[in-house]
Amino acid sequence: MSTATPFTAPAPAPATGSVLLAARNVVKSYGGVHALKGVNFEIHRGKVTTLFGENGAGKSTLMKILSGVEKPTSGEIELDGERVAFTSSSDARDHGISIIHQELSLAPNLSVRDNIFMGRELRTPTGVDFAEEARQTRALMTDLEEEIDPMTLIQDLRLGQQQVVEIARALSVDSRILIMDEPTSALSASEVEVLFKVIRDLTSRGVSIVYISHHLEEALQVTDYAVVLRDGRITATAQRKDIDLGWIVRNMVGENFDLGSPPTGYAFGEAALEIDDLSVADESSTDAPAIDHLSLKVRAGEIVCIYGLMGAGRTELLEAAAGRTHLSVTGGRVLLEGEDMASLSIAQRIARGLVLVPEDRQRDGLVPTMSVGSNLSLASIRSFVRGLLMSAAAERELVGESIRNVHVKTAGAGASIRSLSGGNQQKVVIGKMLATEPKVILLDEPSRGIDIGAKAEVFRLLAENAKKGLAVVYSTSEVGECLSVAHRIVVMRRGKISAEFGPDANKDDIMAASGEAVAV
Repeated sequence: MSTATPFTAPAPAPATGSVLLAARNVVKSYGGVHALKGVNFEIHRGKVTTLFGENGAGKSTLMKILSGVEKPTSGEIELDGERVAFTSSSDARDHGISIIHQELSLAPNLSVRDNIFMGRELRTPTGVDFAEEARQTRALMTDLEEEIDPMTLIQDLRLGQQQVVEIARALSVDSRILIMDEPTSALSASEVEVLFKVIRDLTSRGVSIVYISHHLEEALQVTDYAVVLRDGRITATAQRKDIDLGWIVRNMVGENFDLGSPPTGYAFGEAALEIDDLSVADESSTDAPAIDHLSLKVRAGEIVCIYGLMGAGRTELLEAAAGRTHLSVTGGRVLLEGEDMASLSIAQRIARGLVLVPEDRQRDGLVPTMSVGSNLSLASIRSFVRGLLMSAAAERELVGESIRNVHVKTAGAGASIRSLSGGNQQKVVIGKMLATEPKVILLDEPSRGIDIGAKAEVFRLLAENAKKGLAVVYSTSEVGECLSVAHRIVVMRRGKISAEFGPDANKDDIMAASGEAVAV
């Protein structure tokens, strides 16, 4: 019978910290585009090697080559000092290399158990041993401190829990090398701490970790070796003792980098969005509502940041305001320039000028089979209708203008949306909603999974539109993002507003108001 035990690893080889896997002069080209330009990258035995870089720098391409998903155009891969050539991800996995991909690759209509063991089912002479698969799934969930039933469908889990399942699937395989590409992008602070404990446990038993994250301060907590990739080349390497946050940012994006500041020099307009005594039921719990009699007013031209830990109600607040129908609004009103939105659908609210950029851009913000241009024009399609026909010229004009306005880096409007980096995909989602000429834009974790440079571009874009009178509300679980462009910071805790601050707020005060422990 085939078995797999969570968190087991081969006995550590001698010389912990020595090079286990290395890329030598690796080049990867897609037609005339060179994604990697002679990269030399080393993974150290029993250590965490963190790879930093902006979206499009080549990080994911390099990891796909090391995990057998892609083949290099030229160059060599060495494992234990011997040259290897992986024919597939399964071949790499047989050599002890597993990867957690940045974008979730789960089957939403299958259970947690079936997703974890998909393609490598535990078999007996009489068939699949579902009971043993369920037992091992429970053990994985226990180690990751998540109370998730093995038979729960993926589509019924929140995004952070889906990320945990993705991690559990990789951990269920005995691996010598585990590549983690943005593993914490949807995790709460407590879930990140659990993952870090798992990482320390794995490295103590000789497993090598490659860690990729846009959460720079977070990544420094687990880093042993740091490598910076920029425009397909390695630009800097160092040990943890020799680096700090400034070293990472300088090598990624250059000197004098600034995330942004609130736009100034104009007066706010009248109230654009009013949330009045809003209550939303929590479908996963009967103990307390997701939103509990919350009121909030946002003026035209104002940028409001909503900060809170996972489960504070940030997403439910924004989705309820936007009219997402899966939520149960039990009381209160949402007003756009004084008009009650209660009877209006999502499409009608968009037409009135109230739009939402969702947290999960892959599932809710983009159509992956469509082009960049088609995604950008999707929410504005009614404006192209001329009689019984649609004006292709009007659509082309809007798409071209949107690409310029939100600074999307793309080969053209006809390029596949999948060809863009995460940061550029996010700008397409934002550009799609801005193309509708909204009065209020709601953004749920707009910087999730994008690098610090793309993050700065997104916040500059929001500031530019606020100067034109757009009311902006964005949520975040990163306290540093509260102190970038927001005029006002609203802290949520257990479905209520626990505090409000101005742009000169103190980081510790914001964290304390959310119920988050503050380091002393």
